[in-house]
Amino acid sequence: MRIRGWLVAGALAATVAASSTLPAPAAQAPVVVSAPSAPAPAPAKAASPLAGRTIVIDPGHQLGNHNFPERINALVDVGGHRKPCNTTGTATNGGYPEATLTWQVARRVQARLRALGAKVVMTRTSNSERRWGPCVDVRGRAGNRIRADLKVSIHADGSLSAGARGFHVIAPQRTAAQRPRVRARSLRLAKQLRAALRHERVPVANYIAGGDGLDVRGDLGTLNLAEVPVAMVELGNMRSAADARTMTRKAGRERYARALVRAIRSHLR
Repeated sequence: MRIRGWLVAGALAATVAASSTLPAPAAQAPVVVSAPSAPAPAPAKAASPLAGRTIVIDPGHQLGNHNFPERINALVDVGGHRKPCNTTGTATNGGYPEATLTWQVARRVQARLRALGAKVVMTRTSNSERRWGPCVDVRGRAGNRIRADLKVSIHADGSLSAGARGFHVIAPQRTAAQRPRVRARSLRLAKQLRAALRHERVPVANYIAGGDGLDVRGDLGTLNLAEVPVAMVELGNMRSAADARTMTRKAGRERYARALVRAIRSHLR
């Protein structure tokens, strides 16, 4: 019994001794909790391409002009000679008025230009049977005092010539200030309007001298009195059944508006 007890005691002592020589457990690496990464900054909003630009849009005539014959027939100076203040405008054979066409296209142009950052000044702010004007001399000077970047006057023709259809653009022969730079830029604007309408596959007028969709005139107060680059566009011939189909449809008016905005952007680029 003594021998067995001694053996047990010896074994226990050896176990204790062995355990005292075991290496200490390695220290646990500290847990690093990283802060959540900051969200990526939102991309900077692209600058509006026409920010800081001022554009005058002149929707031709006024729906109520025919109700005010004395006012619209009063003579005004249009740059060297006198002409009636305004006219009633034309219409399609179905009775769709030029004043309404120009207003609806102008409003679309206005919305598109504003979305691009431009300030848009309209020469009239309604299309009403109860209103008239403004006169062509007022339209011609619109944008001068505020030094607008350019002005586009929107119209449609009413030719009764057989088969007459298509658009044309009119540039001024002169301006009130007789500044060559303004005349040169006006001609460039007119050509850009022509190119943009062609891009939208609007047919070129087949009844205007030259046949290239570009005319230069010196008898229009809207052009003569402008001291900023200006051009007038006749979107088509309202008496043409083919042109009238385009004008009386929303999709057609959208085509016109796209073309005018394309030209304006091209000019201001």
